[in-house]
Amino acid sequence: MARAMFEYTKTVLNKVSFDATLFCKEVQKAINRLLPYEIEELKIFVESLVKQNPELNQCLIYLKP
Repeated sequence: MARAMFEYTKTVLNKVSFDATLFCKEVQKAINRLLPYEIEELKIFVESLVKQNPELNQCLIYLKP
């Protein structure tokens, strides 16, 4: 089930990547829902999205330890 949540989170983040505010809110929700190892995978995924959409850069602060 947890893996399904991670895949769902990636889908949601892709869909809201047009708006940095929404994207940041979804990143925060994901951090609260996901398991620690999934958060590490999420960091990699978000960093790849930020390369495509530099305006999402502000959301990286939520993924820092």
